Amino acid sequence: MDQSQALGQEKISKLLWKFSLPAIVGMVVNALYNVVDSVFVGNWVGDIGLTAVTIAFPIMLVLMAIGMLIGIGASTLVSIRLGEQKRQEAEIILGNALSLMVVAVLATTTLALWFLDPILIFLGANEHVLPYARDFTRIILIGSIFMHVGFGLNNIIRAEGNPKVAMATMLISALLNMILNPLFIFVLKLGIAGSALATVSSQAVSATWVLKHLTSNKGVIRLRSSNLRLDKTIVWDIFKIGLSPFLMQIAASVVTILYNYGLLRYGGELAVAAIGVINRVGMLILMPVFGISQGVQPILGYNYGAKNYRRVIEVTKLGIYAATAISVAGFIIVQVFAIPIIRLFNDNPELVTLGASGLKILLFMLPVIGFQIIGANYFQAAGKAGYAIFLSMSRQVIILIPAIVMLPVYFGLQGIWFAGPVADLVSSILTGFYLWLEYGKLRNRELENNS
Repeated sequence: MDQSQALGQEKISKLLWKFSLPAIVGMVVNALYNVVDSVFVGNWVGDIGLTAVTIAFPIMLVLMAIGMLIGIGASTLVSIRLGEQKRQEAEIILGNALSLMVVAVLATTTLALWFLDPILIFLGANEHVLPYARDFTRIILIGSIFMHVGFGLNNIIRAEGNPKVAMATMLISALLNMILNPLFIFVLKLGIAGSALATVSSQAVSATWVLKHLTSNKGVIRLRSSNLRLDKTIVWDIFKIGLSPFLMQIAASVVTILYNYGLLRYGGELAVAAIGVINRVGMLILMPVFGISQGVQPILGYNYGAKNYRRVIEVTKLGIYAATAISVAGFIIVQVFAIPIIRLFNDNPELVTLGASGLKILLFMLPVIGFQIIGANYFQAAGKAGYAIFLSMSRQVIILIPAIVMLPVYFGLQGIWFAGPVADLVSSILTGFYLWLEYGKLRNRELENNS
């Protein structure tokens, strides 16, 4: 039985496990990357280091957005060309993706370094935080080409049918980062700059790993110097496909900036340090859910296209059950162990109290988030991009941004913490409504098929 036949015939639970596990491992490792950075910065640099990293985080999100714009756009095109048996065209797309990344890095890094202090001040850095944020961000920007290559081109390795190699890329980077962080920060006493150097060094190794694979005969396609010349049509196609994840990542950057502004106003520097920790804990919990979502997508899409609506309903339900189980487990852990979790990052009593309170409130709606993510993903996999974008944006932008702006006016710092749960609840209700309508249509179609 080949892969496509398996999607339509193999047991759903077995398929979901097979497709989800590599994605879950890769995403959890990616989340651990940021957690490890924060643990070492918080313990050896202090809460001001956590504040500085959180202030600089929107810049890192923008860099990641550019990597997603090119990496996801190019990997989608590569998948299509390989499916059409056009390997040479796929290799041209790969070459264009690398050249485009180099151009993007040179443009963004030069601009950001030239205006670095004004940008960091705009993001909320005051005279105490600015030197730390500057030291950290400058190194991250200078080494951003490694992040683009290691993160962006890794999508193409996955697209050519090598998920284990793509997973190994992330594992190498994360494990090396865990080793280098204490070495640079604690042993060599490089402070917050050491954390940035550890990140860039580990990304450089993963980028080398990716390039070595793509220039060898081990993959389906090869990176060739003859394909590095930019083609306007290919560049435009990459941008068109990569625009949606790019905009979502930019939206995440805007949300982070608004959170930082509100927290600085109503809670001070410690509140910004606290949300930096909270965000990393939240992402670590949710990464397995995103992995399940990735595993559901090809199974759901194939069976939807094959009009096998019974299997569509089955895989969606199983994905929701699995995601909800993880979300509920995460909720229990957060509510019971909030103080020890925050203390892992920093033992300042005021930060621990503030962070634990924020963690419990901000992640209060965790039990429904798994459902919302899988539900929104159903519409993406079924080719109903309009619904998928609306439901994803409802949680991250449409409801959350007004909530961040308005709730603190009436409830102060507590209002900022509650903005997240409000957005999670409303978006989950919207997702449930649209999914209920869709299930009715699927059941009717299944009855028509069987009649």
